[in-house]
Amino acid sequence: MIIKKLPLGPIEANTYIVFDEVSKDAVLIETSGDAEVIKKELDALGANLKYVLLTHGHFDHVFGVNDLRKLYPHAKVFIHKEDEVLTQNIALQCAHFGIAGIEKPKIDEYIDENTNLSLGDEKIKILHTPGHSKGSLCYLIEKDLFSGDTVFYEEIGRCDLFGGSFSEIEKSIRNKIFTLDKDIVIHPGHGADTTVEHEVKYNAYFGENSRY
Repeated sequence: MIIKKLPLGPIEANTYIVFDEVSKDAVLIETSGDAEVIKKELDALGANLKYVLLTHGHFDHVFGVNDLRKLYPHAKVFIHKEDEVLTQNIALQCAHFGIAGIEKPKIDEYIDENTNLSLGDEKIKILHTPGHSKGSLCYLIEKDLFSGDTVFYEEIGRCDLFGGSFSEIEKSIRNKIFTLDKDIVIHPGHGADTTVEHEVKYNAYFGENSRY
């Protein structure tokens, strides 16, 4: 499996290409912008784009959805139903941050922890992790967790935006992320990678050595 990280869009949210070398299928986690840059990377791999998996509906993570759909009309776009309200009000989100508005991203299907998705022979485990938004999702593929804005390197996602909740993000991180195998690599929506083990020890809010 090959993972490529592309910080894209107006706030440089991380878009990830996850490529299975056997099947030649790929999934895209987030579509933060610059669809042509994503296409160039997929073409270099000789990849067939199977899915677009959105971790949540904030504008910086869905910025390039509609442009990408034009390039890959067969690739289904997924998000949790609880974040429909965010994607439906994308222009309002953009205005809040002083960003020019974009069209509502077209979503194909709403998914949850019971949805069966796979990449090659590997199942994609879906974790519903509300707190940053009501519908925040994390995706676990083998030993790699794509956490969106739920958890970052020694930090957590904001809880002061629409649908955010500090108590919910604490439950999500403690009960669903910290209970995973300690050697799992966490690929967040912004910034550098980390591991479950590192966050259990050093996360600023919920780690053993937390500073808050």
